[in-house]
Amino acid sequence: MNAIVALCHFCELHGPRTLFCTEVLHAPLPQGAGNEDSPGQGEQAEEEEGGIQMSSRMRAHSPAEGASVESSSPGPKKSDMCEGCRSLAAGHPGYISHDKETSIKYVSHQHPSHPQLFSIVRQACVRSLSCEVCPGREGPIFFGDEQHGFVFSHTFFIKDSLARGFQRWYSIITIMMDRIYLINSWPFLLGKVRGIIDELQGKALKVFEAEQFGCPQRAQRMNTAFTPFLHQRNGNAARSLTSLTSDDNLWACLHTSFAWLLKACGSRLTEKLLEGAPTEDTLVQMEKLADLEEESESWDNSEAEEEEKAPVLTEGVEGRELTQGPAESSSLSGCGSWQPRKLPVFKSLRHMRQVLGAPSFRMLAWHVLMGNQVIWKSGDVDLVQSAFEVLRTMLPVGCVRIIPYSSQYEEAYRCNFLGLSPHVQIPHHVLSSEFAVIVEVHAAARSTLHPVGCEDDQSLSKYEFVVTSGSPVAADRVGPTILNKIEAALTNQNLSVDVVDQCLVCLKEEWMNKVKVLFKFTKVDSRPKEDTHKLLSILGASEEDNVKLLKFWMTGLSKTYKSHLMSTVRSPTASESRN
Repeated sequence: MNAIVALCHFCELHGPRTLFCTEVLHAPLPQGAGNEDSPGQGEQAEEEEGGIQMSSRMRAHSPAEGASVESSSPGPKKSDMCEGCRSLAAGHPGYISHDKETSIKYVSHQHPSHPQLFSIVRQACVRSLSCEVCPGREGPIFFGDEQHGFVFSHTFFIKDSLARGFQRWYSIITIMMDRIYLINSWPFLLGKVRGIIDELQGKALKVFEAEQFGCPQRAQRMNTAFTPFLHQRNGNAARSLTSLTSDDNLWACLHTSFAWLLKACGSRLTEKLLEGAPTEDTLVQMEKLADLEEESESWDNSEAEEEEKAPVLTEGVEGRELTQGPAESSSLSGCGSWQPRKLPVFKSLRHMRQVLGAPSFRMLAWHVLMGNQVIWKSGDVDLVQSAFEVLRTMLPVGCVRIIPYSSQYEEAYRCNFLGLSPHVQIPHHVLSSEFAVIVEVHAAARSTLHPVGCEDDQSLSKYEFVVTSGSPVAADRVGPTILNKIEAALTNQNLSVDVVDQCLVCLKEEWMNKVKVLFKFTKVDSRPKEDTHKLLSILGASEEDNVKLLKFWMTGLSKTYKSHLMSTVRSPTASESRN
């Protein structure tokens, strides 16, 4: 995260001062921060914490060298500083942390080495301790502008037995040029900065109580009430923060906390690029989620009434459905509310094609794409659910209606995927119907019934699959265009399963766009049949199977899209443009 974290103090003699700041460096270290290869470099004391390598660079400076460094520093002169507004000793190169993962360095010193950054930090320090203060003078506040950066500031008091009011005023500020990122990081920064402040205040409170117990200052000040306070301090009022907290390693600990804060705050938020409008599947899933939330609210409101009616419902349809499956109810499931319970038996469409064989799979896939009812009869509930989980990927989300497992036949208007127990009798008109396909799973007599090349799967070696329909798909039938493209992708062994899945997503999106055009042309604009035939020819979907597919997929359009088209057509501006 490109930001600066600083600790500021309001000195009674010199006003607002920056005590300690940590900045992020993506480039080589500045001159004042030390150099690894420079002569006279001390031994590095290193420790690793959270992927950051900590090291304190201590370099011995000669008096002349120290004077030259101090004169070139953008910070205040030594004569303008006291113990209260100084953190590191003269000649101290500061602290450096190396992030091995990102090759970023976190450098801490009393002031930034760059003059422009020093000016920005200085202005933020003054504003945080003077005009930009929250009620009560303690707490977080946000301010800033595009030119000088945006600041998250948290002011607080530290106990001091020699200060006015027995306390001194400090602030921790975070400066960043990205306003949105800083605002989004507010809860995180507030919690972590508050933790640092609590630790500082706890240490200072212990020192304050010990000093008050040994030499109470309140009675002594009452005896000198008429003497000017500034002349009675005897040079002890300007105390450093290390003295107030009695912690000699305070600045090293603050460097560790500030460096971790910058790293963690930069890692917790990531940017995602969203291209284009949401797909129809996304809109349908959002609508189903909203419907489920409304149903849950209505269930909560009528919970008492349902409990009273529960004995009656056990004799009705709902009660019958609740007792049909051994482990799961046979309810009408939306595409987003049903998930298989165990590891999938069928791993992919390619796997299913290998198990069923190419002719049987083509017949099954044709009925799935056309919207006909697909019935699986098996005693293995997991196998049926896994098959539906794979087959549903060929359809838009809005076209999928599943009853995972039932002890009786359900009509086609209720579901297009139906799982049945092996003992369920299917009506004769369904067995002879051209709008249904039945997959019967029988126990195999031997373990070699799979076609050659099938993936090794012990769970399927004991089954035999028989696919029947009242209207078998002829091998020489052209079929819908999307089916031929799906089979071409499945037979291409150079394409991995993940690539095939992405091809399927692209194909569905391509044909859903054709569905949208057809819906707008026929349902909204009410164009004549002659124009519709011309449109289908232009879309490359004039064949009979393609037309049936488009009409079925039209039922999967989201309510949001349909209402948007209707509202656009009915608006006055749209009517004027059409005229």
